[in-house]
Parts: sequence; C-alpha cells; structure tokens
Amino acid sequence: MNRYISIDIGGTAIKYGVIQEDGEIISRDEMKTEAYKGGPSILAKTVGIVEKLKENEVISGICISTAGMVDTKKGEIFYAAPLIPDYIGTKFKETMETRFGIPCEVENDVNCAGLAEYKSGASAGSEIALMLTIGTGIGGCIVVNGEVFHGFSGSACEVGYMHMGESDFQTLGAASILTKKVAAWKDEPEDIWNGYHIFEEAKKGDEICNKAIDEMCDILGKGIANICYVINPEVVVLGGGIMAQETYLRDRIEGALDRYLVPSIAKHTRIEFAKHRNDAGMLGAFYHFMSIHE
Repeated sequence: MNRYISIDIGGTAIKYGVIQEDGEIISRDEMKTEAYKGGPSILAKTVGIVEKLKENEVISGICISTAGMVDTKKGEIFYAAPLIPDYIGTKFKETMETRFGIPCEVENDVNCAGLAEYKSGASAGSEIALMLTIGTGIGGCIVVNGEVFHGFSGSACEVGYMHMGESDFQTLGAASILTKKVAAWKDEPEDIWNGYHIFEEAKKGDEICNKAIDEMCDILGKGIANICYVINPEVVVLGGGIMAQETYLRDRIEGALDRYLVPSIAKHTRIEFAKHRNDAGMLGAFYHFMSIHE
C-alpha cells in the first residue's frame, strides 16, 4: 500500500506524518513553526521533515497544507500575511520534486480543512459546503460537488477580509479578538486570558465572558449570513480550536444566523462543527494530492 508524507504548516506549529493510500494516518508528530524566522526557515524545516520520514519509509508523494494563498499549479505561495516574513514566493513543489524526485502538491490550509471535511467529515456528501476556520483570523473555503472552488486567480473565499461596518470580519469575529475583548473589559493583562479560560468562566456565569462570547457569535452569524446570501451552501462547517466548545456555541451561532438570514434560506442551511480538528490539514493535503494523482 502506497504511503505519503503529509505536512500541515500553521502559524504556530507544523504538523506532519505518514498517510496510507486508504487515508489512515499511521504516524504523526509536530514541531514549532517559528514563523518569525520567515519563509526560508519554514522551507528548510519542511525539507528536514521529508528527509527524516523517508529514512524508514518508501514514499510515493509529498502533500503540503500551508497558511497563505497558494498557486496550486506551481505549488508556491503568492500571498502571505506579515506573520510569516518572506513567505511570498516560497517554492515548495519545485524544491521538493527537485530534491527528492517524487511528486509534491501544495494547497492552502483552510482549503485542505474544507476538503477533509467533505471527504470524510462533517460535510460528507454535500453539494455545496462552506468551511470556516475561526482562530487568530477567519479563513474560508467553498467545496462544490467535491472540488475546492479557487476562483479566477486562486483567492476565492478569503472571507476574513470581508468588510463589516468600519472593520472586517476577522478583526471583529476571530477567536483572538475574544481574548482581547475580555481582558480590556476586565482591565486585566491579556496574557492571563485564553479561549479555554473564557469559556470556563462563562459556564460559571461570568457576565463579561458571556457578553464577549455572545458578541462573537452575533458577528459570526452576520458574517456567515452574508456569505450564504452569495453562495447558498447546503452546510456550513465551523473549525478552529474554539469550535471544540460546540455544546456552548451551537445554539448561539444558529440563533444569530436565524437573525440575519431570511427564513427561506435559513431552513435550507445547516451548521456543523468540524470532525477532523488537528488532522484536518494533513488529511486535506493528502486528499488534494490524490485528486491530482489518482
């Protein structure tokens, strides 16, 4: 059975492992991204991962999921946020194929998450799925009949930049904003708060934490509704670490969506929470690779 190296490059961690052709992850590990060191450092780390994993495995391909906007044909980064300096122009595909002599495919991390959920997760079998990852920012992916919709120039569904009032979707609704808001309202240092702490206090009845969560859910509902008016998805899948709080968030987000969507659309739009979580990037990169090389 063929085996593939799959690597998921995020702003904080690089997750990697070996996946069999049946989609089973047979090994996994991770290391710090150290994004501040920039694109050349990340490329070097990725090469090192492949060298390490190839020592004990016969590998048929390299599958990469990464932050940033990806030219999937060239397998390189054409836009990236300042979080990763000098990432634009990083040539993963060319570097890997030249060095190791095996095929390599590269896709954006949110697109990978959306593809993973369609293939074997929360949106399996759907005709049109919208995937949103709520974290430091907000990322989006549209999957239509099993294929990621990339748009004309490869930047479809960059919904975090969507204008809302005098700001944008991710500046108002990302999980990172929740922490900033609670710390500011309590006049406390930001580093003593995180998502887990906020939800634990909210469940105990903390009014400020609950207010911040309610505001975040309202913004998410408004943003999701705006996207739904354009693409009319069958299912909206919500991912990112904060979405592990499904039991606390589902009713709030669904209530917000009902406020902003007309009933005729709302009744045909269901909310699901991502199933694959930390494995989404690795699995999605593998599915992307296989869609090209099957």
